[in-house]
Amino acid sequence: MNGSVNVFGILAEFPTPADLMHAAEKVRDAGYTRWDVYTPFPVHGMDHAMGLKNSKVGWFAFFGGLTGYTTGMLMIWFMNAFDYPIVVGGKPMFSPFSAFPPSYELTILFGAFGALGGMLILNRLPRWHHPLLKHPRFIERGASHDKFFLVIEARDPKYDEASVRQLLESLGGQNIEVVEE
Repeated sequence: MNGSVNVFGILAEFPTPADLMHAAEKVRDAGYTRWDVYTPFPVHGMDHAMGLKNSKVGWFAFFGGLTGYTTGMLMIWFMNAFDYPIVVGGKPMFSPFSAFPPSYELTILFGAFGALGGMLILNRLPRWHHPLLKHPRFIERGASHDKFFLVIEARDPKYDEASVRQLLESLGGQNIEVVEE
């Protein structure tokens, strides 16, 4: 090892949710793309302040449900009309009305799997390590209790330590520190 330190980003603490929301709007307007906020509870309007778009998890759930419905209909058609056709009382070999209940159940099941899988994929989970989880200020001083944090990552194309520090100071950030990988 050459003794060099990999920097994850710069962490700033804000005293209130309103201060954090104002800072998020300014960071978004400054053109940063690799940054995030951490709050102990959901802050209404933070998605808009960060410039986030609607989640794509709904599409995963939709296509999961569509797959489930199609699987149910094809499964019942295959079993009743193709694989083992038995004529009972002159009824048709396949009827979508009788196949609907199991297809509906598979729609719900596969839709739930799609939503769960989509959430895991889009959030890049499971993530076994995050650099903030070993930073003492983030953990010991209330990231999950009463503090509000904003982190601009070093992977951001506009990242320059001096300019990021100056921006966060001008926005009212407190205890601004570099977070190492």
